Amino acid sequence: MSSQSPPALACRDVSVRYGDVAALSGVSVEFAPGLIHAVVGQNGAGKTTFARVAAGLVRPTAGTVEIAGQAIRTGHVRDSRAAGVELVHQSFALPPSFTIVEAMEFGAAGRGGFYSRKGLADKWRAHLAGLDIQVDPSRRIRDLPVETQQSIEIARALITDAKVLILDEPTAVLSPAGIETLFARVRRLKERGVTVILILHKIREVLGIADTITVLRGGRRIEGPVPAADLGAERLAALIIGDAARASEDRDALVGKGRPLAEPTAGQPGLAGRSPVLSMTAVTTAPDSEGAPLHDVGLIVRPGEVVGIAGVEGNGQKTLVRAIANLAALSGGTIALDGQDVTARSLAARRGAGLRIIPFERNVEGLSLTSSLWENWSARELLEGPLLKPVHPSRIRALCDRSLKDWGVHYHSPAQRAGSLSGGNAQKVILAREVDSDARLIIAAQPTRGLDIGATAFVWDSLRAARDRGAAILLISSDLDELFDISDRVVVMLSGRIAGEFAAPYDIQSVGAAMTGAGHAATGA
Repeated sequence: MSSQSPPALACRDVSVRYGDVAALSGVSVEFAPGLIHAVVGQNGAGKTTFARVAAGLVRPTAGTVEIAGQAIRTGHVRDSRAAGVELVHQSFALPPSFTIVEAMEFGAAGRGGFYSRKGLADKWRAHLAGLDIQVDPSRRIRDLPVETQQSIEIARALITDAKVLILDEPTAVLSPAGIETLFARVRRLKERGVTVILILHKIREVLGIADTITVLRGGRRIEGPVPAADLGAERLAALIIGDAARASEDRDALVGKGRPLAEPTAGQPGLAGRSPVLSMTAVTTAPDSEGAPLHDVGLIVRPGEVVGIAGVEGNGQKTLVRAIANLAALSGGTIALDGQDVTARSLAARRGAGLRIIPFERNVEGLSLTSSLWENWSARELLEGPLLKPVHPSRIRALCDRSLKDWGVHYHSPAQRAGSLSGGNAQKVILAREVDSDARLIIAAQPTRGLDIGATAFVWDSLRAARDRGAAILLISSDLDELFDISDRVVVMLSGRIAGEFAAPYDIQSVGAAMTGAGHAATGA
């Protein structure tokens, strides 16, 4: 690219306000063409708002956007797409009931032409092959592995020959192998001249893929774009969170260098002899809409122990949680909590026995975004105890207010809607509800997904404190570094079965082989 080439994307003094809240404040930034740019920052820093402004989904309160040196009309998706900007959202947007052919043709709406069904299949098979995506285009979106769904989302975005491709948190749902595949695809797009802007949280990923890095904090541009080679992990962490001391403290864990959350307990005398809090014996489930059914699953978790569940998404992790919560029907096997058979007992009864769940999707399963904070928090009060017990809203609001303050939630009033909180604060509300002194088994499902580094450290510290109080913790995560840092044992799930069990020090190749079925089931515990 010539040094005289105009920026692929430029924002000039862009501000976005929602009432008294400034999502972006006077952001000016230029992205050079044909490079991979990372935009980083904590939750609430303005990253997604910036992406939505560039893609025409949000009209800024002030400022302009330029594509290849030409100002475009802001707040109009059609104009941004015509200029060559495409955005792939963190939450996939393609209709799950569509076939790949239907989804791709839907994405190309308005491009004209008449095709037979075979002609459409051939057309989109060729388009996918050009992006090194080998998949039967007649398959339905909902039946695809998550990595393939994301590939199809990117392929859809490139139908219009996009010059600027923005990917919002593209690694959040991927396995380590899936992340490598994604990054290889991104590098190939760069070779074709596409400017790629990645919104990322994890420092090691940023430093491993980006040519330049731009840091947002509090809706303002703090740094960048600067060459990634000029920023080390410690400096970048300090820029993101604005606290060099905290960055130094958390640095190793955040870049995946293996600073444990706490010293491993698996080798301590007496742990293996403790009576399990959770005991699953030969558990098999009926076909479940939420994922692969379980087949003959045996699993125990002891008090004061963190057991990590690894696996490519869709291999039974959700069904495992649903089975423990009595939301998935068992066709065989038993489940016990603290030695009591709860196989036939309700979710409320299991919560009464100390079961707590931090769900996979905090904004869908964990919180009602249109309900108040106190109503969300009160779910614990309402689920436990007699069905017809009296409810005293003023008392619950007071208890909620005290609990949220204890957990460091940033909020104005217990009456405000949960949807007004950032991702980190929303997760703290769930923690305040689920991680209490009566918790015996805490299931933490993807508890740090989409969180910034400060919120991630908070979640880890909270799980450690619960474990130290004697709670048993079942941690489900797609981040192997997180599992290796926190877990006393790691259990791998594949197609609804236990494919391997490992103890520290973990070998990532062995765990990865168990996740993909490339190796024999292993036991290291």
